Amino acid sequence: MGRKRSSPMNVLSEWVKKQSMRMKICLGAMFALLALVALKLTIHDHNHFFIGSETIHALGIFVLIYKLKTKKTCSGLSLKTQELTALFLAVRLFCSTIMEGDIHTILDLTTLVSTLWVIYMIRFKLKSTYIKELDNLPLYYVVVPCAILAIPIHPFTPHFLITRIFWAFGLYLEAVSVLPQLRLMQNAKMIEPFTAHYVFALGVSRFLACAHWIIKIYETRGRYLYLIGSGYIWFSAAFLSELVQTFILADFCYYYIKR
Repeated sequence: MGRKRSSPMNVLSEWVKKQSMRMKICLGAMFALLALVALKLTIHDHNHFFIGSETIHALGIFVLIYKLKTKKTCSGLSLKTQELTALFLAVRLFCSTIMEGDIHTILDLTTLVSTLWVIYMIRFKLKSTYIKELDNLPLYYVVVPCAILAIPIHPFTPHFLITRIFWAFGLYLEAVSVLPQLRLMQNAKMIEPFTAHYVFALGVSRFLACAHWIIKIYETRGRYLYLIGSGYIWFSAAFLSELVQTFILADFCYYYIKR
C-alpha cells in the first residue's frame, strides 16, 4: 500500500511545530491581526462582538457539562475558577437587569445557571474526583484587589453608584477569573481534552470582546478611550482588563494547541 497523502492542515501543523518560539509568536500575532481585519470588514454592529463572546462562553460551559455527565469526573477542573465565574456573572446579571435588560441579560442568566450546575457537580456529586491540592490559588488574592479597584475606577453613568461599582467589579473579576484554572494546569502539568476545549472556548470568547475594543479605538483614532463625560480612567481600565484576560487566555490556547 502507498503512503497516505498528508492533508494541507497536517503539513501546515508540522511546519509550525518546527519553527522557533519567536517565529510562532510572530505567526500568532499575524493570525490575530488578520482575524481583526476580517472581523472589522464583516461585522458592522459592534454589539454582535459581545453577543458572540457571551455565546461562546456559554458553549464552553456546556462542554464542561457534557464532560461531567459522560465521564463522571471533574479531574482537571478548577472549582475556584467556576466560583469566580459564577460571582462575576451574578454581579453582571444584576447590573445588566438594571442598566440594560436585553439579550446580554438572557445569555448571562443561561451561563450563570450552567456554571452553578457545574459547581454543584464538583462540590457534591463528583467530589471524590476533585483534586483540591492542585487548586490552591486563594480566592481573596483575586477578589479583594478587584473590589478595591472598582471603588475609585468605575463608569460615570446616571445609574446608582453601587450599580456602577458592581459593574466595574464584575469586569475586573472576569479578567482574572481564569487564574485558578491556569494555576491548576501548571500544578498538574497536563490538561485533559474537555478542559482544553473549555479554556479554548474562553480564549475565543475573550478575543471577540477584545476585538470590539481594538476596532472601536481604531475607528475613533483613540478618542473612544477619552469620551467626555464617560470617565477618562474607566475606559482605559476596561480596555486594559480585556487585554489582560486575552493574554492570560492566550497562554491557555498555547496549552490547547500543545495538547
